[in-house]
Amino acid sequence: MQDIADRLNLSKNSVSQALSGKDGVSEETRRKIIQTALEMGYRYTPKKSSENKHKQVRTIGLIASEFAFSMKNFFGEIYLAIEREAQRHGISLRIQSITPEARDQLVLPAFIEHQDVDGLLILSHISTDYVNHVLVKGIPTVLIDHHHPLIEADAVLTNNRFGAYTAVRHLLELGHRSIGILGNIDASPSYQERWEGYLLAMREYGIEPPQAHMLVHVTEEGGKIEEALRAVREKPSAWFCMNDGFAFFACSVLRNMGCAIPDDVSVCGFDNSDFSQIGVPKITTMNIDLDLFAKEAFAQLLRRIERPDDAYREILLPTRLVKRESTGAYVGQT
Repeated sequence: MQDIADRLNLSKNSVSQALSGKDGVSEETRRKIIQTALEMGYRYTPKKSSENKHKQVRTIGLIASEFAFSMKNFFGEIYLAIEREAQRHGISLRIQSITPEARDQLVLPAFIEHQDVDGLLILSHISTDYVNHVLVKGIPTVLIDHHHPLIEADAVLTNNRFGAYTAVRHLLELGHRSIGILGNIDASPSYQERWEGYLLAMREYGIEPPQAHMLVHVTEEGGKIEEALRAVREKPSAWFCMNDGFAFFACSVLRNMGCAIPDDVSVCGFDNSDFSQIGVPKITTMNIDLDLFAKEAFAQLLRRIERPDDAYREILLPTRLVKRESTGAYVGQT
C-alpha cells in the first residue's frame, strides 16, 4: 500500500480505504488508486456492494505462523481463549497456520484472498510485509501480541517493557546488582521490549550491564542456552529470562554447573507458562492474563467491524509478578 500511496502522493490510509471499498475518498481518487494498484501488479478484489456496517458477524479468521502455533504453552492458551469467545458470541472461527514459504511468497489463505470472513485476528509475529499484504484486502483486522511502526492496524499487546522492568526491579530489591538477561530478541518484538524494560530498571539503579551479561541472541534450545551460560566468565548473581522456557533451561544448566537456586543464583522468567511450574524450584515469573488477551482482541475486532473508520488503537495489558522459589536475597559473591 505504501508504494501506491507514494506514487500518487496520498496517505496510506486513503489507499486502504479505496481498496477496501470504504468511505472517505472520492470516486475519482478511488478509481486512480485501483488503476495504479493494478498497474503495479497488485491483485484487487472489489468488496461486495451495499455492505452493511451493522451486519451480523458470522465468521472470523485466525492466522499465525507455524512457530507460534507450536508454542502451545502460550499461544495455544490464547487460541483456546479466542475459541471460547467465538463460541460465546455464536461466531464461527476459521484457522490457518502460515508456513515460512507462504510468508516469504506472500501467499494468503483462501478465506482471506476471497474475503470470506467478517474479521481477522493475527496471532503474534509473521512478517511486516505479510501482514500488510493481508491488510490490503480490507478485512477488519486486530493483531495479538505484535505491532510494528509500518503496520496500520489495531493491536492488543502485553506491556512488555513495564513487565520486564517489574521483574528486574524485583531482583534489584532483593539486593542483586549483577543481573544478566537471557533470550532471543530476534524471535519477537516482544522480547526486544523486554530487553528495553530490563535496561530501564538497571539504569534507574545506576547500573550499566556489561555486554557479556546480555545474552540476547540465544535460541530457545537447551544446548544453545547451556553453551551461552557456560561461556560467561564472571557469573551474575541473578538472571532475568525473556520467557519461562529460557528460565526453565537456565535453571537446569545452572544446577548442572553446581549452582544452587536461589542460594547461589536467582532466576526470573516471564509469561507464567507451564515451564515456570514443572521444575524444581518453581520459577518466579510475570503473569499474563491470556483470557483477557482474547477478550480484548475479540471486543476490539467487533468494534473495528462496527466502526471501520475509527482511529487505530493499541491496547496494552498489564502483567503481574508471581513470586516463587527461584529468586532470593543476594547473599554475597557468586
